[in-house]
Amino acid sequence: MGLNSTSFAWFPQVDYFSKKPEYSVLVFDNRGVGNSGAPMGPYTTSAMADDVVTLLDYVGWTAERDLHVVGISLGGMIALDSRAHRFSCARGDSSTAHHSFRLSIGKLVVRRFSYLPKAECGVFYRLLVISDPEAKIPMILGMLFPQHWLNAKAEDDPQGRTNLELQAEEYRRRIEVTRPQKPLGALSQMAAAISHNVSPERLRNISESIPKVLIITGDQDNLVPPSSSRYIKEHMPEAELVEWEDVGHGIQVQCKNRFNALLEQVVKEGRDRLAAKSGP
Repeated sequence: MGLNSTSFAWFPQVDYFSKKPEYSVLVFDNRGVGNSGAPMGPYTTSAMADDVVTLLDYVGWTAERDLHVVGISLGGMIALDSRAHRFSCARGDSSTAHHSFRLSIGKLVVRRFSYLPKAECGVFYRLLVISDPEAKIPMILGMLFPQHWLNAKAEDDPQGRTNLELQAEEYRRRIEVTRPQKPLGALSQMAAAISHNVSPERLRNISESIPKVLIITGDQDNLVPPSSSRYIKEHMPEAELVEWEDVGHGIQVQCKNRFNALLEQVVKEGRDRLAAKSGP
C-alpha cells in the first residue's frame, strides 16, 4: 500500500479476488503504519522490500515467476526494490532521478510517484498533528479522490449515499480497528519515498524482464501527475500505458470493478506471455 496507508485500502481487491478459487491473496501493513511495528527510522524502500521478501518466505510463497505484485505509490517503490527473482525484478543501480510506481510486477501494474505538490505536502504534515478523525477524514479523501466523484451518489448503495459519505464511513471503520500511526512511522515512510531512486536504465531492465507491465494513472490525480506515468512509459517501451478520465489517486477504490477486471486481464496476459516464452 501507499504512503502512510494501511492494507485496509485493498479491501475492494481482497473482497473480489479472495472469492475466486484460482487466486490466493496476501495484503499487509508496511513497517511504520497500521498493525505493523514502527522501528526507528528513517526507512528506505530497499529495507521495506526486504520486509516483503521475509514475509513471503514465512508464508512459503517462494516459487519463481509465481507472483503478481500490485503496489500503489510508495508500495510501487517497494515493489521495484524487491530483489527476489520470484518477482522477476532485477535490481539496478540508483541514480539521482527520483521515480516510483503503482505496480503489479510479474505480470504487473505500475505508477510513478514523484515529489508531492507543495499543497499536498502541507496536508500530510497537518495530518501528523491532528488527532480528531473527523477532521482528518475530509483531508484524506480530498487528496485521494476528485471532488465531483465524492459528491456523486455511490453506485449500488441501497441507502443512496454519496461517495463522500460512504468513504467517510469506511475510514471510520478502519480507524476503529487499527492502531494510531506514530509520528515516527509516518515521517520514516515519507523519508523512504523521498530517498527512493531508480534510473532509466533500470526501468528498461525491468520492462525487458517482466512478462507484462501495465502503467495506469488517473487524469485527476492530486498526488501524482499523469506526466509521471508518461515518463515511465518512455523508459519502459514494452509496457502498456492506460489513463482513465475523471479518476484520482485512489484508483483501486474509485474504479474498483474496472480496476479488478484490469488486474485479471494483466494476470492472464502475463501468464500467457510467460508460457509462450517457456515453450513446450
